[in-house]
Amino acid sequence: MKRALAFFGAPVVLLARTTRATAREGLGWRECLVQLHELGGRSVWLVLSGMAFFGAVLVTIANSQARRFVGNVAVLGPAYFELLIRELGPVVSAVLTASRAGAGHAAELSTMGVNEQLEALEMSAGDPLADLVAPRVVAGLVGVPLLCVLGTVAATLSAATVAQLGFGVDGRAFMDPRYVDVWDLLAAAIKAVACGVYIPLAAAVAGLRARGGAEAVGEATTDGVVAASLGCLLIDFAVSLAFQLLRL
Repeated sequence: MKRALAFFGAPVVLLARTTRATAREGLGWRECLVQLHELGGRSVWLVLSGMAFFGAVLVTIANSQARRFVGNVAVLGPAYFELLIRELGPVVSAVLTASRAGAGHAAELSTMGVNEQLEALEMSAGDPLADLVAPRVVAGLVGVPLLCVLGTVAATLSAATVAQLGFGVDGRAFMDPRYVDVWDLLAAAIKAVACGVYIPLAAAVAGLRARGGAEAVGEATTDGVVAASLGCLLIDFAVSLAFQLLRL
């Protein structure tokens, strides 16, 4: 239990420390733009392609279930669209982003730690939290929700295309929003924003702890990806459970 609390609680503690350091030192907006490009610009094709394949798989599963139970895959379209909007779109997109951006952040910060660049930054009156971690958190806060939107759109279009061309079903059935309401959109937004904050924090925790040599960089990179991905799944579960308890 203590290990689990430390695993998921360390990013929360780092967020508080980073917020305090940023309030004291200020935020470098140019570095925020650089990190936004690193996180969003370099992850967009992974998210788009991954979610496009995911949408194709989703409609294939829907077609198999429809043949067994209802006979027409178009009947399941609106329900699958709601599931994609509320659950699968934001979470799978965030996990794909964590697999790339989490590895990049952890590797970069751990390399700086191994090469004693963090100590050099502190000796130059800099603050690693304000100068390195805060811009990555801002980039995640902006970039991950945008990637989640793009990923959801890609999965929806892919599902509609496969349904139309592969199964002879009107693809618009998989873009039917009859079951989607404001609470679905709110749940998706909360998950995307929370994952956007958590991914760079989890990667930063792993990266800042690294000391040693090349082996430490590899371990930090692995730990960063694992922590960021598991954190996204935990956020999905917590938000979904909260909405269920509130009957929203």
